[in-house]
Amino acid sequence: MAGFDSSFELWVAGCEWGCGMGEFEQQVLSELSVLKAQMQQLLGIGQPGRLQALEGRVEEHERDVQRWKGVVSAWGGVLTLAHLAVAWFVERR
Repeated sequence: MAGFDSSFELWVAGCEWGCGMGEFEQQVLSELSVLKAQMQQLLGIGQPGRLQALEGRVEEHERDVQRWKGVVSAWGGVLTLAHLAVAWFVERR
């Protein structure tokens, strides 16, 4: 049968009303199918999922942070040189 990922799912689908499974087992299987559907939605099914989009946004943010760290470091260097120049001119007077 197409559409089943394991022989267990095929067995469960072939049983009428769960083949004597108790209420707990039926609840576990229904919650497991919900979890499986949520994981497929999160990871994507052959197309970019939300997790992959989130990873892209995080990578972009990390690049922006690194860029700003470089800008701030360069600005700190410029301010240091300006401070040294001012101190040098004050001492020469």
